[in-house]
Amino acid sequence: MNTPSALNRRSFLTAAATAVAGVAAAADRDWTGKIPTRYPDPDIILLDKRFKAKLGNTPIQRIYHGANTMWTEGPAWNAVGRYLLWSDIPNNIQQRWIEDDGHVSTFRSPVNNTNGNTFDHEGRQLSCEHLTRRVVRHEHNGTVSVLADKFGGKPFNAPNDVVVHPNGDIWFTDPGYGGLMNYEGERVKSTTVQPNQKEAVYVIDGKSGKLDKVTDEIFKPNGLCFSPDYKKLYVADTGASHYDNAPKNIKVWDVDGRKLKGGKEFVSMKLKFKRDGKDVEDAGFADGIRCDTEGNIWASAGWVGAGYDGVHIFTGTDGQRIGQILLPEICSNVCFGGAKRNRLFMTASTSVYAVYVETQGAHIT
Repeated sequence: MNTPSALNRRSFLTAAATAVAGVAAAADRDWTGKIPTRYPDPDIILLDKRFKAKLGNTPIQRIYHGANTMWTEGPAWNAVGRYLLWSDIPNNIQQRWIEDDGHVSTFRSPVNNTNGNTFDHEGRQLSCEHLTRRVVRHEHNGTVSVLADKFGGKPFNAPNDVVVHPNGDIWFTDPGYGGLMNYEGERVKSTTVQPNQKEAVYVIDGKSGKLDKVTDEIFKPNGLCFSPDYKKLYVADTGASHYDNAPKNIKVWDVDGRKLKGGKEFVSMKLKFKRDGKDVEDAGFADGIRCDTEGNIWASAGWVGAGYDGVHIFTGTDGQRIGQILLPEICSNVCFGGAKRNRLFMTASTSVYAVYVETQGAHIT
């Protein structure tokens, strides 16, 4: 087993963030919307001509910022209701932004410190609860069904993110952050950074409810998404928060029914960029990830600082970074939404951002 770092997640990530100096355009701009952004938006960065999703006449918008907000996560778009929901994990609430008028309200409270959310193909909301260490489904009649809360007779560490397959299967990750701190769940008394068991990726059979572990060949699996044809599964690894020898990367597997094979690194999160006018190379964490219809991977990125934090876009063919969206905050997760599924929503620390792109999300959310 790998030797865990002495640093806990929060102290590690805080140290990584505060060690960074430098200011990018994203930090300087007016996010109230009163001062217009000159097109093309300077914080949508073209790194490669294959980044065809950039629009020249659209801005990044901050659609929500809360003075009491602590950590936004788990964005999910409801196409029928035309709203975006997300979790504020420490505040133990889910919030909703309504597209019609931009109104934001509390959607559910309390919510057992939910993290990732999505909707299945019947329009039911699925959530990963840190506090109860389970994956749940909100039924049409208002009841809550527990889909999974343990494996091998042991509780999960703290399920993190969840996606659905058209056949009804539900795939989710269990890195355990909610079991390592009271801030985002409830700390488990454990001598390791695995609260209850080895971190892993699981699948729930949509018909029988049978639960299977599909891989534990990853340090701390976080965000996950399928390729457009569902033949590949991408998973972000944030294990470097607790394991000294963990890479900061996104992995990919071939999907064989309800099994995975051929796991390998898809892309490293290392990036060469300018900091204080100097060329530097640094690596942060990919967290939530989504795929567009062209097969490109859109990864939330953070814990490095200005010039890095935001969203990184990679080609699905060779993993080359082709674009960036710079934000003034650490980005935790992303999803596509809107009537044409061509609007990227980004949860970022104490805010939520949105930008129109010339592509579409490959899947429902």
